Amino acid sequence: MIGSDTVVDIDTRHQVYFANRTALVAYATRIVGSRETAEDIVQEAFIRFAPANTGNPPSAGPSGLSLAYLYKIVRNLSLDLLKRRKIEAREEQSEPPFWSMPIEVPTPEDIILVSDEIKRISGILEDLPEEVRVALEMHRFGGYTLEEIAAHLDISVATAHRHVRAAMMRVATTLAGGAS
Repeated sequence: MIGSDTVVDIDTRHQVYFANRTALVAYATRIVGSRETAEDIVQEAFIRFAPANTGNPPSAGPSGLSLAYLYKIVRNLSLDLLKRRKIEAREEQSEPPFWSMPIEVPTPEDIILVSDEIKRISGILEDLPEEVRVALEMHRFGGYTLEEIAAHLDISVATAHRHVRAAMMRVATTLAGGAS
């Protein structure tokens, strides 16, 4: 049977919790950085603070001591959460070393396909007029700007752009199965 001291203790703890819930949530929010998480922590703290939990002190005495105990529970739960998050983040970030990862070796079929494409592209480039081929090679392989290509070939920037675009279209349509 519950004694009168226990009923007073339960009432005192409930009053302390409900009177300070907003402040406890704000306190936990400052620690964990999220109001929703802080509300969950404060709820968990109340469950641990409740007298039904045998781990609590039998009598917390005055409400000031009960409030300090409740803040301590909130602080410990918040710090535990931060530690757990840090450990989980560390585990997610730890990738295996590059040398332990399997290397994807191309199959002989892949090698033949790539070499066939390279031969087709070489044939296309050989068939292009020299100025168009040089413009494409400078742009795609040399990384030159259209202005630099135009200055090198002594043509306008618009013409350099047309040359690069025409050559790229020819390569793309040929590789896609269009005209060769």
